[in-house]
Amino acid sequence: MTRATGRVALVTGASSGIGAATAHLLAARGMRVVVDYLRSVTAAGEVVAGIEAAGGEAMAVRADVRETAAVESMIVRVQEAWGGIDVLVHNALTPYAIKPFQDMTWDELGGKLDDEMRAAFVVTKAVLPAMMEQSWGRIVYLGTGLSRRPREGMIALGTAKAALAQFARYLAQELGPQGITVNVVEPGPVEDTRMANVMGEEQKRRQVAATPLGRLAHPADVAQAVAFYAGEENAFMTGTTAAVNGGMSMY
Repeated sequence: MTRATGRVALVTGASSGIGAATAHLLAARGMRVVVDYLRSVTAAGEVVAGIEAAGGEAMAVRADVRETAAVESMIVRVQEAWGGIDVLVHNALTPYAIKPFQDMTWDELGGKLDDEMRAAFVVTKAVLPAMMEQSWGRIVYLGTGLSRRPREGMIALGTAKAALAQFARYLAQELGPQGITVNVVEPGPVEDTRMANVMGEEQKRRQVAATPLGRLAHPADVAQAVAFYAGEENAFMTGTTAAVNGGMSMY
């Protein structure tokens, strides 16, 4: 596998779970990694320390990716240290309500839609100039299988991520001529993540029983798919979606 020596990757929401696993893997493959976080300063520092201990390069930067000024400040800091962003992995998960539609307010459903799309819009706008200048870039959005396979109480998250997936397809069409690929990774249930914590043990058992590979995903499983989309080798796949769910849902 070609090592992406010198490429700069921004991973949003990288202090834990899928984001942290992705940050570690991209660094192991030769990228310099920006570990974006919002509140978990200690955890983000531990991710950076782990990468550096393994011989990689990383920096932790606090930024709420829904806020234009915060993201622009982060990009300036990265540019001063390493130059422009080559790879964007947008993994940050904004808050969402877990409840049936009949109990939900518009602020809860519409608010999640706004947060999801605002964050994707803001962070993508910020990284595009450098990618377009060099006619090369990789954008990977983290979706969810819930956008295709509904689960009780998850209408806000599933609907918002479905919008994100379609947003990615439009960007793939528009940015392809500039050498920028845009793809989506849609995990099923993933152990050791915030989303996994909302499932009870019985629900987890049902999910495992419905998965041909007989277990839930680990963050590292998802990171492998993200790293492929982010890599030098992915020169001709754009506008696609990778389902990382052990066969729970096949498409």
